[in-house]
Amino acid sequence: MFPDSFLDTVFAELDTLLGGVDAELAARYPGDPGGRQPVHTVYVPADRMHTGLLAEWGDAARAALDAHPPLPFAEELRARVLSKLEREPIEDLRIDFEDGYGIRDDATEDADAVTTAAALRDGEVPPFVGLRVKSLEAPTRRRAVRTLAVFLFWYGGLPPGFVVTLPKVSAVEQVAAMSVVCGRLEEALRLPPGGLRFEVQVETAPAVLGADGRATVARLIEAAGGRLAGLHYGTYDYSAGLGIAAAQQSLEHPAADHAKAVMQVAAAGTGVRLSDGSTNVLPVGDTAAVHEAWALHARLVRRSLERGFYQGWDLHPAQLPTRYAATYAFFRDGAPAARARLAAYRERRAGGILDEPATARALEGFLARGVHCGALDPSEADLEL
Repeated sequence: MFPDSFLDTVFAELDTLLGGVDAELAARYPGDPGGRQPVHTVYVPADRMHTGLLAEWGDAARAALDAHPPLPFAEELRARVLSKLEREPIEDLRIDFEDGYGIRDDATEDADAVTTAAALRDGEVPPFVGLRVKSLEAPTRRRAVRTLAVFLFWYGGLPPGFVVTLPKVSAVEQVAAMSVVCGRLEEALRLPPGGLRFEVQVETAPAVLGADGRATVARLIEAAGGRLAGLHYGTYDYSAGLGIAAAQQSLEHPAADHAKAVMQVAAAGTGVRLSDGSTNVLPVGDTAAVHEAWALHARLVRRSLERGFYQGWDLHPAQLPTRYAATYAFFRDGAPAARARLAAYRERRAGGILDEPATARALEGFLARGVHCGALDPSEADLEL
């Protein structure tokens, strides 16, 4: 047996050699922040934002189901999906001052920033909400900062679950600058330090891979100084930037899968959450067209979930039924096996699958996500939430 004095010497040497790395890893990879992640982000142009919008989207989603039977989901999901559309039709609302809004004169955009702030302050607010401002590229950066400042001033603080979406990011310096902007606004408006956070839209090639061959997206996370809440894939800007023909631009194009795989590896363990993008095939028109769009949307939502992207974008009220139906089916299909594997792990029972602690945590996370979005009742998850 080695004497304790010898081991103590080795331990002290290891602490000296690895102490800096330990601190760096703990800071860089704090793990998932815990709590709820929305299953989608709904983008609404700022000039269409008004009090009562959430209920209108829920009503429109149910009207689409009534107008185009049969339901685009299994009968056993009917009550759960309809309840969601009544109770909480939108989980995460993004008021859009960028592509969906366009270029307006300053007076008009100022007025819309005031109006949207009032609509949120005086009306119903979803669990998560935010603004998509214009990019920090030279032509639009002043407008981006002004819109955010006007909105926060007239709102009188930070709405619950608030986040800013920063689009068209193409350089690490833009993310570092956004972090500075957030700090300045917190000081000027007397907001809680560190409370103003943002997410980056990954929709340009340089945001994924830099000219130096390095994965830019990993550097974006570090440059944000702890303010980065998420990375959102931008389907169509990214695809167009790579020269992919419009008819082939899709969430499931190989180029999209590559970009999202790089995002996923870069964000793993950092606490920065991921969101897939959108499909621009909307469920509108005659019943045949609506059913075709529903089938596509449901398949893409399921595909994203199976690949570890638990959030996506929705652009139309009639996409809500298939967003929730596909999400609920995913969690309900997987819940029995997840519960059984988790119980076997906790009880240290031998079985056909030998799970590691990391997988056990993943099983718990899977069930918790199912509860958070309404796919599972707490009693069905067997978790202490």
